[in-house]
Amino acid sequence: MQSMTGCGRGTAADMDWEVTVELKSVNHRFLDIACRLPRNLNFLEEPLRKTLGGGLRRGHVECWITVRALQASETTVEVNEALARQYLAAADALQACGAAGGLSTEALLGMEGVLTTRESAMDEETVTALFGRALGDALDRLTDMRRAEGESLRRDLTEHLLEVESLRQEIVELAPRVAADYRERLTARLAQLPVEPVEPQRLAQEVALLADRSCIDEELSRLLSHIGQFRTCLAAEGETGKKLDFIIQEMNREANTIGSKANDGEIARRVVALKSEIEKLREQVQNVE
Repeated sequence: MQSMTGCGRGTAADMDWEVTVELKSVNHRFLDIACRLPRNLNFLEEPLRKTLGGGLRRGHVECWITVRALQASETTVEVNEALARQYLAAADALQACGAAGGLSTEALLGMEGVLTTRESAMDEETVTALFGRALGDALDRLTDMRRAEGESLRRDLTEHLLEVESLRQEIVELAPRVAADYRERLTARLAQLPVEPVEPQRLAQEVALLADRSCIDEELSRLLSHIGQFRTCLAAEGETGKKLDFIIQEMNREANTIGSKANDGEIARRVVALKSEIEKLREQVQNVE
């Protein structure tokens, strides 16, 4: 089992280039990769998505990539001679109109567009290879952290599941008393009313109707089945979060039905506690891959 929360960092370098990759993931319904690259690094987006798509199943993953040149880059300075001549011609025209002074070389060099600098092109093949190594390390660290968090989630979910199982067993033991308690209450109530004694057969029919309406055997049986399925998923590897979430929905449905049918205060109190534990399961499962 893996959590969808984690982070990882990897770095790879050679004599000329250093590439650093940082990953951070949080829970999400699907795999959502967010990486905004500068234009000169757009060639890394495809291998990034391919690698993360092969290693992760769910989660919102943010990625930061840093590429640094370790050697002094070869920079060339270029002069736009045509533009410089136009600036000089404009200065001569202004001087002919009476403007003082002329355009010095120093001033000309400061004019926009006269000088341009150009750095040597990035070695995309080398950077891509380094990026692959850095991304692999970052992904390994992210996966290790997600697995460690997943084991913590597994233990926590197991504890809550045991509490759900315990509450269900208490309800199982309380359920047979519902009809008997109702019979006692009904008999005592009738004894207080100024009416003719009710025939035992009629009283038995009324109790039988109540027992049928408040029968929760099927709901308790299905809840036990859901608990077993949940435990099986906890022991499984791979993508289990969506299945666990579906099982919790079914568990909550059975708890609601038990609460509405039981017609007993003690069972109602157990149902409230049961729904609270199921909600704790649901909150934790949101982080399971």
